[in-house]
Amino acid sequence: MKLLDPIRDYVNALVHPSVQHDALTTARHRAFIAPRLIGSSVALVAFPAYLAMRGVPSMLEIVVFAWLVAPILTAYFLSRTGRYESAHMLSSLAMTGIITIVAAKTGGMTSFAAIWLVIVPLEASLSASRRVVATASTLALCAAGLLMFCNTANLLPQLDIVNDHATLAALGIISAALYATGIALGAESLARMSFWLFYAEEDRYRLLARNMTDVITRHGPNGAVLFASPAAESLFGMPADELHGHGLFDRVHVGDRPAYLTAFSQTLSEEEGQSVEFRVRREFTDAAGKTSVRFIWIEMRCRPLDRAGGEQAGLNSREVVAVMRDITDRKAQELGLEEARSEAERANDAKGRFIATMSHELRTPLNVIIGFSEMLMKETEMRLSMDRRNEYANLINQSGHHLLSVVNGILDMSKIDTGEFVIRAEPFAPAAVITDCGNLFALKLIEGGLELRFDLPDDLPEINADKRALKQIMINLMSNAIKFTDRGGWVKVVARTDQRDILISVEDNGIGISAEDMPQIGNQFFQARSSYDRPHDGTGLGLSIVKGLVGLHGGEVMIRSTPGKGTCITLRMPIDCEASRAATNSAKIVHHLPIDPAPAETPAVRAETTMTASDNKLPVKLRA
Repeated sequence: MKLLDPIRDYVNALVHPSVQHDALTTARHRAFIAPRLIGSSVALVAFPAYLAMRGVPSMLEIVVFAWLVAPILTAYFLSRTGRYESAHMLSSLAMTGIITIVAAKTGGMTSFAAIWLVIVPLEASLSASRRVVATASTLALCAAGLLMFCNTANLLPQLDIVNDHATLAALGIISAALYATGIALGAESLARMSFWLFYAEEDRYRLLARNMTDVITRHGPNGAVLFASPAAESLFGMPADELHGHGLFDRVHVGDRPAYLTAFSQTLSEEEGQSVEFRVRREFTDAAGKTSVRFIWIEMRCRPLDRAGGEQAGLNSREVVAVMRDITDRKAQELGLEEARSEAERANDAKGRFIATMSHELRTPLNVIIGFSEMLMKETEMRLSMDRRNEYANLINQSGHHLLSVVNGILDMSKIDTGEFVIRAEPFAPAAVITDCGNLFALKLIEGGLELRFDLPDDLPEINADKRALKQIMINLMSNAIKFTDRGGWVKVVARTDQRDILISVEDNGIGISAEDMPQIGNQFFQARSSYDRPHDGTGLGLSIVKGLVGLHGGEVMIRSTPGKGTCITLRMPIDCEASRAATNSAKIVHHLPIDPAPAETPAVRAETTMTASDNKLPVKLRA
């Protein structure tokens, strides 16, 4: 085989550079050039020996040898131009011409050369071109028809070539065998090359499909999976064949199925690529062997199957090819960015509310302090009486306490946000703390004409919590309830135990909270029905501080409200906060359905304390 390497290298060097990047086309050019080059070279080498034995050749013999040498010219044409079909046509034309001339000289259709016309379309079939085969067949049929016509019309000379006929027949058979051998070897080499190229290409695509993280699938018009690449097992956590049919569709999230099917429908109707994102159910197995199920995000890019390629491969052109990849991490990043954007918007809104709130809450008392202090400084000129000076001093004192309350609220909220607010737990009776907080609002109850009710069972257990924090929570809740309840209304405080938790509710029949404001309740500096000209005072930090303090105890805040009927805020706090509080600085606020028009009475009440506003007195009634 090594002896043939120089010949193989020389033939490869004759292939035109324009086709050397395509292995199959290169093999076809090589199969065309090699037999013609070898056959013609053998004829040239044998011609001198033939002359030595035969002597001076006849014209017919010269024509035959010229025919045997002519393929070199077509091989040279292909080597210089790279025009494969044109070279085949020239070869078919040359062969048909030589066969026709030899047959005409040796008896027409009865000549030994006439049968060679069959070789013309057979050789042309190696071109893999219908146009070349049709042209070669036409030339062969025309040549055969011409010879038959000449025989019928006695247009061919009647030559006595009996002695030469045997020699020519032998030469024709030998040359035909050599030529046929060259064509057969070329065809075999071409077929072998096509076979190996096919499997090499298949292995290449199979290797790509196995090592790609993206999943390649083929779908029917209704989205059914007809094929899935091996990467589906790592992406979906199941063998690829289990996705066939509607296996993939059954795992798509119910809410995303319309978008999934619409993508296929639009791909086929619009005949252009579509992209869709959907969630797919996937099983995960941890190191302990425990299986869990969760949804992952998949991006699918699909395009219609190429009609020409599909028909050639025997596939239905009404099919869709899709590429899928896992975008769960990207979705998580998008969600994080969206949350960051929302947080930035909330911070910007909080800043605006803070500025609006502080402009009111700080300016008003400061103006009072400055104004009345200046009047006291000029008391001699203004001739202020003792009662008037006491009144002004009292207003200054109230404004100062108000400023201190605002500043304390902001500082407390800041400490809660930064995690610097320390809970100092101690055992105490919550009923006494709640009652003491209610006593602080005696004057406001009288001024507002309101009734404060307590529903605190005698067997309410002690809790292990921060007493100061609970007092601040109850003061904020009662203050809000009293502030937003109209004259003649009531505020009710109820405490109950629920297994390891204590439930404390502050309910009123005041103005309530609208559905639009409910999601923002608990945000810093937010006030329901707030505006720059607010009908109620306050910084909007009360519920934010309540939420933070309850969260530090490991509890949660539940709110029920109906506009015009009232609000009920319930705290769920663990009886022992040290043992069960969560490692978070903020409680969860749960918004419930609207409250009933009136609070329901509880039949299992042991004692009920009622505070009623009257003329400068707060009579307390205890009922069993």
